Amino acid sequence: MATNPFAGRVDEMLASQMTFNLVTKIQFKIRLMKIINVFGIKFYDGDFRFVYSQISKGGLLVAPSGPGLANLKDQRYYNSLVNSDVAILDSGLLCLLIKTFTKFSVKKLSGYKFLNLLLDQLKLVKKIKIFTIDPSKEDSLSNKKYLNSIGVDIKNCQYIAPFYDEIEDKLLLSLIIEARPKVILINLGGGIQEPLGFYLKQQLKYKPIIICTGAAISFLTKKQAPISAMIDKFYLGWMLRCIYNPKAFLPRYFKSLALILSFFKAKKNIVCEFVR
Repeated sequence: MATNPFAGRVDEMLASQMTFNLVTKIQFKIRLMKIINVFGIKFYDGDFRFVYSQISKGGLLVAPSGPGLANLKDQRYYNSLVNSDVAILDSGLLCLLIKTFTKFSVKKLSGYKFLNLLLDQLKLVKKIKIFTIDPSKEDSLSNKKYLNSIGVDIKNCQYIAPFYDEIEDKLLLSLIIEARPKVILINLGGGIQEPLGFYLKQQLKYKPIIICTGAAISFLTKKQAPISAMIDKFYLGWMLRCIYNPKAFLPRYFKSLALILSFFKAKKNIVCEFVR
């Protein structure tokens, strides 16, 4: 029976092509990062390394919560999210909605997890200047004590924010211009910290890293519910906060259910893109 002299060669070519396709697929996953555009806000899928590589160049990072995303009628707040440089998927509810009702798969990167990993990076950088904006003197002292304990020295670069009606703070701006910190860590409530971060981004002549992770640092200092990596992984941080302080958080998270209706109204406009 005659044999095909080209059969072995064809097999080699097919094997080579399969290997090339596999390598290309792996390289594609490594080099490209997924961005999900929801409500006109570009959310970076939950890969800390890529997010850090983007924000380390300077810019505004926001981590909008479920209750915050349920209140996008607040134009000042919405504008700050749309004009941020990086938005991360902090809301477990939004992640579940995207994964369940669209063809896209996303991974949550909470403000808690991001800040934890960011501080691990900052500890490795010598003489980096960090400026914190805190809601009270008590929080300021607690945050300073914690940051110093993990090897992040913030010295006297702290500011206790006033109650903001209009987002304009010339005293804060002058202090930051004088100190020129590399990182500005805003630890205020959602709805205020993002417009404040956007205000600083617009007013400053240089490009620091502006981080709006709000109460995330309070989980690390144990001033709020003791959230762990496991609780955060399974989207249960909201439940623990409600258990520890139901009066404050039950109404807040009940209001976030409005996000479900907003999501379905915007669902057809959700798009996904890949960037390097």
